[in-house]
Amino acid sequence: MAKAPEIAALSFEDAMKELERIVRELESGQVKLDEAVTAYERGAALKKHCESKLTEARAKVEKITGAGKGVEPVEH
Repeated sequence: MAKAPEIAALSFEDAMKELERIVRELESGQVKLDEAVTAYERGAALKKHCESKLTEARAKVEKITGAGKGVEPVEH
């Protein structure tokens, strides 16, 4: 098995693609138990990474729009 890229270096999109691949693999039932456990652990870390990326993006959008601070967003 090829060495998987470091999760912190992955973009949101790449992390989601890998997470989807892992889910398909696990759902197939064709993975050995030890590989399934390793894949599940990586999947959990990928999920956490994706959630973090979404939180960062949401914070940036809120900062730009002023949302969450009682400020009406500027419409163009």
